[in-house]
Amino acid sequence: MAQESAINALGQFQLTTGFGPVGRLVGFTNSNEMMLLAAAIITMLFTVALRRKAIVPGRMQGLVEMSYDFVLQMVDDTIGSGGRRFFPFIFTLFSFILVGNLLGLFPYFFAFTSHIAITGALALFVFLLSTTVGFWYHGLGFLKFFSPPGVPGWLLPLLIPIEIVSFLSRPISLSVRLFANITAGHVMWEVFAGFMIMLVTSLGAVGVVAAIIPLGLNVALTALEFLVAFLQAYVFAVLTCLYLHDAIHLH
Repeated sequence: MAQESAINALGQFQLTTGFGPVGRLVGFTNSNEMMLLAAAIITMLFTVALRRKAIVPGRMQGLVEMSYDFVLQMVDDTIGSGGRRFFPFIFTLFSFILVGNLLGLFPYFFAFTSHIAITGALALFVFLLSTTVGFWYHGLGFLKFFSPPGVPGWLLPLLIPIEIVSFLSRPISLSVRLFANITAGHVMWEVFAGFMIMLVTSLGAVGVVAAIIPLGLNVALTALEFLVAFLQAYVFAVLTCLYLHDAIHLH
């Protein structure tokens, strides 16, 4: 009986086979389904919103243009000169993570950004891209990044290893930050919802009254999760811009 009423907060992150027998054959999961859905939503949204290109934009076109200007301003402010060539990548990354975060907030959908394999792959790609850009712009001079100007020579043997470790830890911190925030929010959501159901089933009418508290917490948490979905997409994108800024301008 105790096992039946237990709250399985981590069950929502379980990978299952997508697309039936075909998906089972190629190892296609529900996470892959959600990533394809996120890409389809983004493509459809921009196609429909920008189809008319009205001088006075409607709601959908206005939303798309506002998001475009928001990310473009972020790229200009954070990367600086030479940053606009990376705008398509930053905008795609921001949109993909944002839609992925939002999809996970709806029933029967799956938050693929709650899996460290996904966030790790995105973070590793950002790390490799920024490192490649650094060597492309500066050649071996990019190694000066680990020796900031103005530092006394006697401090370099201590500072350079710290800078190298900090640089190599970028994909770890970038991936764990997104994964942990999305996972934590969904776990709290599940715990409060499960606790509410347990109160109702075990205490009857008294439980219905007592369940108002976790219900209220879940409503507040839902609003917070929508904010977190945006903030985490923004943080991932702005940190990517910072890494590209470092690669281009060397601090």
